[in-house]
Amino acid sequence: MPQQTPSAPGPARAALDAVTALAAQRAEAAEAARSLDPDVVRALRDAGFARHFVPAAHGGSEGGFTGIAGAVAEIGAACPATAWSASIALSLSRMAGFLPEQGRKEIWQDGPDTLVVGSVSPKGRALPKDGGWRLTGTWPYVSVVEHADWALLLGLAKRPDGPAERRLFAVPRSDLRIERTWSDIGMRATGSHTLSVDDAYVPEELTFPAEDLTVGRAPAGTGPGQGVPLAAVNGLFFCLPMLGAAQGALAHWSAYAADRIRDERPGQPGPARSFYEETLARSAGEIDAARLLLERVAAVADSGRKITALEIARAQRDCALVADLLVAAVDRLFRASGTAGHSEDSPLQRLWRDVHSAAGHIVLQFGPNAAAYAARALDTGSGGGAS
Repeated sequence: MPQQTPSAPGPARAALDAVTALAAQRAEAAEAARSLDPDVVRALRDAGFARHFVPAAHGGSEGGFTGIAGAVAEIGAACPATAWSASIALSLSRMAGFLPEQGRKEIWQDGPDTLVVGSVSPKGRALPKDGGWRLTGTWPYVSVVEHADWALLLGLAKRPDGPAERRLFAVPRSDLRIERTWSDIGMRATGSHTLSVDDAYVPEELTFPAEDLTVGRAPAGTGPGQGVPLAAVNGLFFCLPMLGAAQGALAHWSAYAADRIRDERPGQPGPARSFYEETLARSAGEIDAARLLLERVAAVADSGRKITALEIARAQRDCALVADLLVAAVDRLFRASGTAGHSEDSPLQRLWRDVHSAAGHIVLQFGPNAAAYAARALDTGSGGGAS
């Protein structure tokens, strides 16, 4: 059997603690600004989130998925928007590793902590020009874009002698135009604004076929993280901040419930002790189940072997199911938190909003993922026994 690929550890404990504390401290102001505090972004870089998937040849950690998952969730318990931004830094730097060697050298010429953002929605159009491409397009909902050094953007590239091809283009900050359009009720601090590019020249070494990312066709000189198909891990990056938010909600609610139980008096109006016990047990169980599913997604990605089509469909199913589990758990905690939990100064209401906002992502919708999994499982003969 192939040996499991070692997953580089996540951030050092001191660095992770520093990010988490700072993110919690600046969360309210970041929500109001609809953008992360620059100090928080700097702390994420210092902790190694941008460099985690960067190949060692370019100074990065060449890490895997298991080693970083817990760190993202831990930050999410304090500020899901910061955790979401950490996930974006992780995901997009992994994608940048698919660039040709010369393009990778350019992206990381100043070091591996370059912050790459982007979008895999095909909102751009590119035409060949002077050995490269002229790219134009507008991409909405690009998280943490105001702090980006580079953007990796999907567009349709049209050559005169063939059909359009989906390609990803790396564009430097100097060629990006940002419009502050983000107005969601949750994940406010992610600053997921609109990014535009107007006829920017992109040399050939700063672009690659989207098919490479889709199938995990990694170029030479990159790490194991680039050898994983996109669909096998895409949902993981969106679910980890949600997991952290749910864990944070559980911690806040548990403190509230403990106070209510401690102050309980005979004949006092309000729920009985059993109400709090059942709420705790069911919500904690759902959160634990979600965590275990995500751990399996990360473990398969780190396995070092070819990931099967059924395993990819299962990962997509599991991530969508995780989103549903976490929404259910946080909804229950929110409803059981009393008026105090619904106050604007309560962290619980922010966590509740953030979980709902994240769960709306198109990648995490259960219906299409369930259908894709069922079709694959039945087609391979695994049926209901597939896991």
